[in-house]
Amino acid sequence: MFTWGVATSAYQIEGAAFEDGRAPSIWDTFTRVPGAIINGDNGDIACDHYHRYEEDLDLMNWLGVNAYRFSISWPRVIPNGVGSINQKGIDFYDRLIDGALERGIEPWPTLYHWDLPQALQDRGGWMVRESVDWFAEYAHAMAERFSDRVKNWMTINEPFCSAWLGHLSGVMAPGIKNLEKAVAASHHLLLGHGKAILAIKDVKESTKVGVVLNFTPAVPASDSQEDRVAAQLADGFDNRWFADPIFKASYPKDIVEAFDIDVPIVGNDLSIISTPTDFLGMNFYFRQTVAFDEKSTPLKYRQVTPSAERTFMGWEIHAPTLTELLMRFSSEYQPNEIFITENGSAWDDQLIDGKVEDKNRVSYLERHLEALFVAKAKGAPVNGYFAWSLLDNFEWAYGYGKRFGLVYVDYPTQKRIPKSSAHYYRERIKEN
Repeated sequence: MFTWGVATSAYQIEGAAFEDGRAPSIWDTFTRVPGAIINGDNGDIACDHYHRYEEDLDLMNWLGVNAYRFSISWPRVIPNGVGSINQKGIDFYDRLIDGALERGIEPWPTLYHWDLPQALQDRGGWMVRESVDWFAEYAHAMAERFSDRVKNWMTINEPFCSAWLGHLSGVMAPGIKNLEKAVAASHHLLLGHGKAILAIKDVKESTKVGVVLNFTPAVPASDSQEDRVAAQLADGFDNRWFADPIFKASYPKDIVEAFDIDVPIVGNDLSIISTPTDFLGMNFYFRQTVAFDEKSTPLKYRQVTPSAERTFMGWEIHAPTLTELLMRFSSEYQPNEIFITENGSAWDDQLIDGKVEDKNRVSYLERHLEALFVAKAKGAPVNGYFAWSLLDNFEWAYGYGKRFGLVYVDYPTQKRIPKSSAHYYRERIKEN
């Protein structure tokens, strides 16, 4: 059976940031940094999903999805990151999981969607090797509590963002700008993923465990040799750096050489990172065009923006790239299964007379679903699609100005209003 789902993440929708024993995450800290977030927005309330989860589950039931991808807030369930469990946090996810199952919706939790407990960041965060054991302990604890009902787990969401955007460019939490620290964080995130698989399987061997990687294919700005090399480097930095260790037990040599920094590999790290995954979660939004740039560091390329159809994020829309991506990764990495765990688009949605006519998002969905099924027909083992996102939400450094939801959220009142895209997705699921 094909998996039809929607996706969210804890910090982006839950709110209740200071309730029932939840401790601060690195995003609670980062949103307090002046100028870090557009309009000074934060996730203190977000979509108030913590209190409105029943309503949101009813929306999923109305949509007809058979799966819900969400993330567990680490600082809600283990406030200090390690040690004692916060029972009220566990109780919330018990209610959420049970409520989903009661509606015929399979829960697909992600263990880490970027909200590291601040208590662990204060001890070095992902930059220190101890983080690997902190994460494995957390994974084991969650599996012990929920694996009686959860059949599919995801370890880490988009380590690219946590490592490169959080520790190199500094535009995401924890806001660090240091290549050596970013490389260390990337390695520990991947190692944490491998150890988390072992921890979950230790609790229940039959559980399926995967990882979620975001893929941004790169095309050269011209036919020049320099631009073609630039595209290869961009692919290495964005895609191969995270996929190669998991599926090939090695880091891409071209990027290691370009960084000129030793990856902090110890002993059998690479064999742990490449512990077999049951599935690959693939997040895809756009492709990038790159050109050679001698002045760029650490890699000699920069993104360029040729004339093209673009979303409100400025991201190019090119659905055939999804087909190409699925075929390439099916061949190159040979995952058992692939699930599109995020795909969607932001637009300047307007609520007019109680409705949101988001024709651009409907078109985006139509084209990308078509691209997915083209790849499936060609043999790609893609068995599910999770639309990003169920709700408009806190879009990280962009605050609340970028709306990705199938459902419009009127933030002052927290009223939920299904957009035209929600109606489209509902009918598309019914057809299947």
